Amino acid sequence: MTKQDRAVRTRLALIRSAAEHFEARGYVRASLAEISAGAGVSSGALHFHFANKAAVAEAVEHAAARALRRAAVLGHGGDGCALQRLVDVTHHVGRLLRADVVVRAGLRLNAEAVAGRVRDLRREWRECVHELLAEADRSGELAAGVPPHRTIAVVLAATTGIEVLARDDHGWLGRHALTDLWQLLLPCMAAPHVAGALDPAGSGPHLVELDADVERDVEAGPDVDADAPQGDRSRAGLALR
Repeated sequence: MTKQDRAVRTRLALIRSAAEHFEARGYVRASLAEISAGAGVSSGALHFHFANKAAVAEAVEHAAARALRRAAVLGHGGDGCALQRLVDVTHHVGRLLRADVVVRAGLRLNAEAVAGRVRDLRREWRECVHELLAEADRSGELAAGVPPHRTIAVVLAATTGIEVLARDDHGWLGRHALTDLWQLLLPCMAAPHVAGALDPAGSGPHLVELDADVERDVEAGPDVDADAPQGDRSRAGLALR
């Protein structure tokens, strides 16, 4: 293993250890000493990669953002029913949150603006929902008399509520919980001519594709391109693509 390879692996281990400690103890109580010990490296190695705890938190957020944006892209990339793609995206995100502590911790850190929040993942989720429901409205997929802006508000409230509840009980992220949610919402939202074809449990090849992405991310670790030291960036990018 080359020196660059070891640096990349150390950085990934530190990000994952930080996510575990942020999730278990919270940002304030988690210490850099605990994070470095959890990664199996010295405090000096941690400070080689990160100037302070805020920088570690920012790296965790960056990794979570990359994974969540991939899920959103899958929802926008299809040619089928926009409502079904919205359902599928929520299942994608649920899988990510169940499978990867980095995604869970990154989303929570971002919501709490721990690292100054240079990005707003909740706002990006709102935009994703808005775009898919606007597409559904243009395509005549929404039931008559259903105002798109109210539908957006309901979907956002329900999905954000599930994410918050899941902080204490990951069962809220299970497929059954999201399926129950869509079984209640879709009959009120969808036009009769599309309602019967919608699958509240999620459908399509994108689910299989995202399962593979989750397994790869959990095994390889989060993306580090934007936060890696200059000498590590090209190698880090290749390692995670």
